[in-house]
Amino acid sequence: MSGRGRGRGARWRSRRPLRTRLALSVTAAVAVVALGVCAAAFIVVRGALYRQLDLSLTQSARLAAQRNPDSGPGTLAGECRFRAAPACAEVVPADPGRDPKTPYLLPVTPAARAVAAGTRAPYYTAIVHAGHPARMLTTDYGKGRALQVALRADTVEDGIEQASWWLALTAAAGVLLAAVLGHWVARTGLAPVTRLTATAERIAATRDPRHRIELPPPGRGREDEVTRLAGSFNTMLGELEQSVTAQRRLVADASHELRTPLTALRTNAELLARGDRLTAEQRERASLALGRQLREVTGLVNDLIELARDEEPQLLVEQVRLAPLVEYCVGAARAHWPGVAFRVRGDSREEAVVVAGVPARLSRLLGNLLDNAAKFSPPGAEVEVGLVVRGGCAEVTVRDHGPGIAEGDLPYVFDRFYRAGAARALPGSGLGLAMARQIARAHEAELVAEAAPGGGALFRLTFAAPG
Repeated sequence: MSGRGRGRGARWRSRRPLRTRLALSVTAAVAVVALGVCAAAFIVVRGALYRQLDLSLTQSARLAAQRNPDSGPGTLAGECRFRAAPACAEVVPADPGRDPKTPYLLPVTPAARAVAAGTRAPYYTAIVHAGHPARMLTTDYGKGRALQVALRADTVEDGIEQASWWLALTAAAGVLLAAVLGHWVARTGLAPVTRLTATAERIAATRDPRHRIELPPPGRGREDEVTRLAGSFNTMLGELEQSVTAQRRLVADASHELRTPLTALRTNAELLARGDRLTAEQRERASLALGRQLREVTGLVNDLIELARDEEPQLLVEQVRLAPLVEYCVGAARAHWPGVAFRVRGDSREEAVVVAGVPARLSRLLGNLLDNAAKFSPPGAEVEVGLVVRGGCAEVTVRDHGPGIAEGDLPYVFDRFYRAGAARALPGSGLGLAMARQIARAHEAELVAEAAPGGGALFRLTFAAPG
């Protein structure tokens, strides 16, 4: 009977379309994960709430012991019927013959006598007191006595119940979402590849990588419609679409940034074309503005060309000593920013630090960081440059004492053309830090920005495994 049942189950699975089987598999997998996460979260929340209550009990027991160090058997504090009331406390002797005449407020068990006698460790117990759930701590009180302390556990029970309801709703939503995702994945990912050629031709004709292979629903007797060719082709199309989208976004951003300086260039050029109507001072001012704007546009175009490079030419990679490179870049920054003081930190151990890279590109990286720090440094403030070896990694830091980076701007400081509100009035195109991170990644280094202690911005460049 069981063999026939297994045979029928196997035949049922084999007769189902692959789409249905994949949908059920994805739904089951995601549902199991959702249920497991919710169950683990419930256990963690429950444990945390009880640990907090146990901590309160421990503190109450310590306070009761300090206030009544030599108290005999009996009740020390007996008003814990209300949520806001302090803990109930009573002293229990190891010998039942020493019990007081008045009954105990809290339940006394042989285990409590064992704690008083010193033969058992302190323990926690869930009890019911005055019709309400409570939690009790039984601990050693010294001299053949045990101290029992209890607190109402209504808030903990309510919190656990509320957490269980929310987690149950979350699990139900997770299972529902798993079913939807399973159906969506099966419907979009599993279809025949009979239209592969037509899709490829349409993409070649329209040059539109957004097209995907359209696969009809499976017919009778077709148990497997997916081929590696269709999956690989869709993956290739996705990568191509991402590449095209990134290029279009870069072109759109670049055109937006170029619009203003080009307009200014045209305006000044038109002014100089009518030079006979201008005074000598006006012509001089227009010529200076035209030259400055030409330099800005040239720098922006060069930055865009640099950003278009994804990696460094291997033929130009060599062993670069970081300490002389840092000194060279700081010297160039001092000449470019005469009003800013640059200070280099480091010791003789860093003189031998060597990394593999392209010196010109590494100089550009450090130069961009130093220019950014100098641009935001107030008059009289220093830009601190450090080179240390920590944990087998060479680390270069550049720190300024300017306004710093707002917390909301930290995730975007390395984005292309991104400029924080405090930097919009300063010169620059918003490409320097983006280029610095790209050069760092090309050299297998990590560049991060953070708020410096005491104010200002700190940029940390870390090279792994220096020579």
